[in-house]
Amino acid sequence: MRETDAMRLNADFDQRAVIRPDDYQWVPSPMPGVERMMLDRIGDEVARATSLVRYAPNSTFSPHTHGGGEEFLVLDGEFGDEHELYPAGTYVRNPIGTSHSPRVGEQGCTIFVKLHQFDAEDRRQFAVDTNSVTWEPGSIPGVEMIVLHEFGSERVELVRIAADTQFPMHAHEGGEEILVLDGTLWDEEGEYPAGSWVRNPDGSEHAPYSKSDGALLYVKFGHLGGQIISPVAE
Repeated sequence: MRETDAMRLNADFDQRAVIRPDDYQWVPSPMPGVERMMLDRIGDEVARATSLVRYAPNSTFSPHTHGGGEEFLVLDGEFGDEHELYPAGTYVRNPIGTSHSPRVGEQGCTIFVKLHQFDAEDRRQFAVDTNSVTWEPGSIPGVEMIVLHEFGSERVELVRIAADTQFPMHAHEGGEEILVLDGTLWDEEGEYPAGSWVRNPDGSEHAPYSKSDGALLYVKFGHLGGQIISPVAE
């Protein structure tokens, strides 16, 4: 597969990208009972991809190897494979070269997943059940956080924002991605209800804030600087 032939969705990482729940368009995957809402993508079935993936109850996905690594957060239900069961709130990293056979029970599940975005030296495989992790105070009042992963310039966090909290204007060195898990996030560009995905490019700035419902966020930053390389067909 040549890069010029590959699917390209929100593939200009120098541009801001926003998808809200009203924008969702679920499409079937090659496996029955598994649907995807593509957020960004370079490639076809082998792709550098950020997606929401929805598994129907008692569905499976074929065995596969993570040629570029896999990171995911279980949003609802319970995800499983031959290694473990992962309830909602579990964050999992499967580095390059790992493999598994996803299987889902009677609850079904939805996951937020990022593929082919690992540094080759980032080799630690782990899962964190965030339901049992202690929240730490953030840098401003009204903000708490759980650091999920750090490697090089990349950092992944859960961020819990109390009602009526204002962040100062700040720059995103290396870019930033946000998935709003609960509540509503706001900034000078608008409103982002639960389910919204926002990608802010390297060097951009904003001053986010919450209103009466607060917000719970997945946040990843420092990973969008430099060249974004699409995967080679496998």
